[in-house]
Amino acid sequence: MNIDLFSTTPQSVDFRNHSYLCEIKKAAQYSEQYGFKGTLIYCDNRLADPWIIACAILSATLKLIPLIALQPVYMHPYTVAKKIATIGLLYDRKVALNLVAGGFIHDLNALNDYTTHDRRYDRLAEYTEIIQLLLRSNKPVSYFGEFYQINNLTLSPQLQDHLQPEYYISGSSEVARKTAIRLGATRIEYPEPQTDFPGLLGGELINGIRIGILARISQDEAWAEARQRFPKTRTGDMTHQVAEKTSDSSWHKVLSGINGFDRMEKSVYWLGPFKQYQTFCPYLVGDYDEVALELAGYLKAGCKTCVLDVPVSEMDLASTVLVFNRASKLMEMV
Repeated sequence: MNIDLFSTTPQSVDFRNHSYLCEIKKAAQYSEQYGFKGTLIYCDNRLADPWIIACAILSATLKLIPLIALQPVYMHPYTVAKKIATIGLLYDRKVALNLVAGGFIHDLNALNDYTTHDRRYDRLAEYTEIIQLLLRSNKPVSYFGEFYQINNLTLSPQLQDHLQPEYYISGSSEVARKTAIRLGATRIEYPEPQTDFPGLLGGELINGIRIGILARISQDEAWAEARQRFPKTRTGDMTHQVAEKTSDSSWHKVLSGINGFDRMEKSVYWLGPFKQYQTFCPYLVGDYDEVALELAGYLKAGCKTCVLDVPVSEMDLASTVLVFNRASKLMEMV
């Protein structure tokens, strides 16, 4: 299977006390067992610290890579580089960084950050360049940007070459694309239906997608579970409408503007959970063959990385691997 799969770590707000530690370890071990490359760890004002969670995951697994969401408002780039180098020293394991320019507007405002959308990407680029310079250099580093400046700064401990992090960035806007190129990062998009996917229309190929998958033996079984897991509620409807008005995220506006995929219709591509504010990505729902066929369209468009939604059970991970294997075989037959 020629694609990198990442699961997503369960969120701390859904658990109480130390039971959360048991849950993240179990989810990480299952992800590793089914051949996932890594697992995404969210960060926002509500959630437990992603760096401590990453260490718990490293302690519970052998190869799984924590994909740590990184938002510049939370810490100085030197602190990030120090954490990565220290993890390398203690675990001899690498981490990956999911570079986040935005986030929930109320989270940013609470931290007195009112930077506009495009300027946040400019800041993110400088922030990440400093991290990269510190991690890759064995000499003092200077950087004089618009947002950050350092002068003859040395990182200790130094990070070995084989532990250099991988970089991912989420975003669909033009400024996100340019920032990904500037930083050498893999860009992750929230995909539209594959019939509208740029790679299928002769446009630019896409590096990766963020999506949920709920595939079962039969279409009816998959949709029955989908309805149970993501019930339609008036509260969810209203919360999404508020988020749609306040968000300045390009991908959020694009998905919110897609009609016809939020109802309980059996179209494989489904925006119901997104438009009910229950998760932040589209879902593919159906039997194994039809989900694999839908996935094959994204693979054909150049997709090499997929970050999946939070798994509810081991079955989610097993079925995801199954449909990606089938999608890869479909690609080989083309």
